[in-house]
Amino acid sequence: NLSHHLRPVMHYFKLRRLFIFVFLVVHASTAFAQTAQVAGSVTADGEPLSFVNVTVQEAGKGTVTDASGRYQIAGLSAGSYTLRFSFVGFVPAVKKVQLNAGEQLVINVVLEEDLTSLDEVVVTGTMKEISRMESPVPVEVYSPKFFRKNPTPNIYEALQNVNGVRPQINCNICNTGDIHINGLEGPYTFVLIDGMPIVSGLSTVYGLSGIPNSLVERIEIVKGPASSLYGSEAVGGLVNIITKKPGNAPLLAFDAFGTTWQEYNLDVGLKLNLGPKATSLTGVNYYLFDHVVDKNNDNFTDLTLQDRVSVFQKWNFDRRDNKLFTLAGRYYYENRWGGETQWNESFRGGDQVYGESIYTNRLELLGQYQLPTAENLMLSFSYNSHDQDSRYGETVYDALQRISFTQLTWDKQYGKHDLLTGLALRYTFYDDNTPATANDNGNAPDRIYLPGLFVQDEVTFANKDKLLMGVRYDHNSRHGSIFTPRIGYKWAISPDQSFRFNAGTGFRVVNLFTEDHAALTGARDVIVASELKPEKSYNLNVNYLANWYASSGLIIGLDASAFYTYFTNQILPDYETNQNQIVYDNIEGHAVTNGVSANLDIDFNNGFKLIGGFTWQDVYTKNNGMKERQLLTERFSATWTATYKLASLPLTIDYTGKLYSPMQLPLLGELDPRDEFSPWWSIQNVQLTYSGKSFEIYGGVKNLFDWTPDKEVPFLIARSNDPFDRNVSYDNQGNVQATPENPYALTFDPTYVYAPNQGIRGFFGLRFQID
Repeated sequence: NLSHHLRPVMHYFKLRRLFIFVFLVVHASTAFAQTAQVAGSVTADGEPLSFVNVTVQEAGKGTVTDASGRYQIAGLSAGSYTLRFSFVGFVPAVKKVQLNAGEQLVINVVLEEDLTSLDEVVVTGTMKEISRMESPVPVEVYSPKFFRKNPTPNIYEALQNVNGVRPQINCNICNTGDIHINGLEGPYTFVLIDGMPIVSGLSTVYGLSGIPNSLVERIEIVKGPASSLYGSEAVGGLVNIITKKPGNAPLLAFDAFGTTWQEYNLDVGLKLNLGPKATSLTGVNYYLFDHVVDKNNDNFTDLTLQDRVSVFQKWNFDRRDNKLFTLAGRYYYENRWGGETQWNESFRGGDQVYGESIYTNRLELLGQYQLPTAENLMLSFSYNSHDQDSRYGETVYDALQRISFTQLTWDKQYGKHDLLTGLALRYTFYDDNTPATANDNGNAPDRIYLPGLFVQDEVTFANKDKLLMGVRYDHNSRHGSIFTPRIGYKWAISPDQSFRFNAGTGFRVVNLFTEDHAALTGARDVIVASELKPEKSYNLNVNYLANWYASSGLIIGLDASAFYTYFTNQILPDYETNQNQIVYDNIEGHAVTNGVSANLDIDFNNGFKLIGGFTWQDVYTKNNGMKERQLLTERFSATWTATYKLASLPLTIDYTGKLYSPMQLPLLGELDPRDEFSPWWSIQNVQLTYSGKSFEIYGGVKNLFDWTPDKEVPFLIARSNDPFDRNVSYDNQGNVQATPENPYALTFDPTYVYAPNQGIRGFFGLRFQID
């Protein structure tokens, strides 16, 4: 019997299998007993933080924190490991640990909000939510916490501590201004609210004031042309103000401060849940400065008096399948004036006492609606109406501008391709009391239709490199077809390092009376030498973005760029040919803006943080073969924010500042005694903040060293003693003559301005929120 003979063999194999099984169980138990694990919790601002990524780099293991902010990673061999904790909007934390066999190590981590948001989600560069590190377009992101280091009453002033971005004051009297990016004039900067073109044209001068800071989630800045996605005006760069989602906002946010110059600012945000399907967020900003100050004794106000209120409301509606539906609106009113210190409203528009008085009424509406289809179709729309009633001395400027904008986008991922296509229509209505909107038959308001089509393809390769290709076609009802392509490439060196290369084109259709405040001062006649052609630009940008994490906890972030922009048909104001005129014309040649910039963010992990940046640029025109440096443009600038948080007290010290190299300034003739170039100048601030459980008390000193431009020259405003030029003599050619009463042959002119004329002042404030 064969089975009888094989039975001993079968017993042998059964016993062998049993022995092997027992051996493996014992070995596994011993090995498990010898493995180590790490566990702990992650918090932020005293609250547990869920969904934080926790990775052990050497072992290739990872997990995410639970709803209680806790995590656990087991099965680690003895040895040295690097733990990395990362979450969008917070500074990543890195911990070096040494694990012994069988050890259970507890590591608790506190993440802090990232002031420059190195790993923030951004939308501005490509109109899609994407990690900043993954975006093929360089985008800088700044949170409200960054701007609280130097509190300001409006976003216009808040941008002064952003490297390469300069709020430029354009008038010594009414103190209106615009935003310069990398040396380009304000009209080249496109300002958006939640991606919608709310602030443009006429409102560029005033639209950045009165946006409640309590409602701002973050501000995204793109430097360089973005016309292939955003159309006209996005030539030099864009600023996108992202407001908070009602669901993420606190129930109540309050921030109020005042200064020793008797400036008062109030900022309030309130969230209401209106049933199970709707949430509203309301923000109110009120600013008042009604105290006449004339420290340089020229009989003109050093700072424009302002009475401003802004009310913003945003609605978010819950829909099936989490489809987006949001509506927002803002109403803005401002009464501002500057001029001779004895001016009051009875002199408005007259020739007895000089004053510049501006009443502004503004309404904005915007929204987004995701269509209820299987495809990702988004309908975006906005409308704004800007009514301005102005008097510049005797000059009357009344203007009304209405802009309607509608855009439909389709977003589709197909393999390694991420497609975005869109249809847009922009309608602009503009009417004023100047010859700009008049013809032989009388009043002729300007109406411009601007339909557009754009396509963008973002290709992601296996090694995480990305290629971005885009093109836009617009048809301007006045100037015809406009074609703007762009291309970008991101080389992913590592998860924390990348190079970006971007090239693109831009275009801008100019309206002088809505964009250049100098054309409205009444001090000079406006001359348009010929029919103005649209400006075109060609841009190259190379960017390097990197984050480094040291075992000691030191974190370093670097964002460096080199940029080059070439303009054709550029329009620049000529102040110098005739001091009684501003002459506008397309240049006969080209203009160039090029330079390098770098931002450095260092967290020393001991309570001390440093954020610094510099920009070097060369901005010039070649007109009729002559190379000329652009007026009111610095070659070098630097900004810094140093923060130290005391370990023994809930006290934080912030030291912020900016530094500018000389700028060429507009003079009124060879006899003008003022300097042709400004000096090196710097404005620095210090702030102390005491942090309670749900409140902060802050105070400090602005313009710590009391620097003002009037200390460098004999006067800022030319002929401030004769603002209506009653005692100015002219020759037969209309040129100003030197007389004993007017030895420098000047006329009244407030355009010699390059810096704020507001000196040292203290400030004190309180902010709190209820969640």
